[in-house]
Amino acid sequence: MTVQELYSNIGGSYESAKKILPMDKLIAKFILKFLTDQSCSRLLTAGEARDAAGIFEGAHALKGVCANLGLDSLSAAASEVAEAYRPGKDVGMEDAELDRRLAEIKTQYDGIVAGIQQFAAEQ
Repeated sequence: MTVQELYSNIGGSYESAKKILPMDKLIAKFILKFLTDQSCSRLLTAGEARDAAGIFEGAHALKGVCANLGLDSLSAAASEVAEAYRPGKDVGMEDAELDRRLAEIKTQYDGIVAGIQQFAAEQ
């Protein structure tokens, strides 16, 4: 599987990743590191605990990692949660809405991880 095929399979933007990491070899190196990134885990754990600061930090970190890798849909979903919990705002989300958003993020994340694992197995 090529890097372009991986991005097609996981719904990522190869073009966005290419703007940050101009060579396929670099994209492959950093997309594989996504498997060990703990941003999503931190976000989900903070969400379960209803830790507003932790939710912001996890969502903000996940947004950045995903944006740099061209995982635009997951980045956008994390960004929405991060903005709702940005320090200084007293908005947040209702519990049911937060749970729904975190479930969507987890579903997207799990699909991306499965695709990357398949890519890694073929390397």
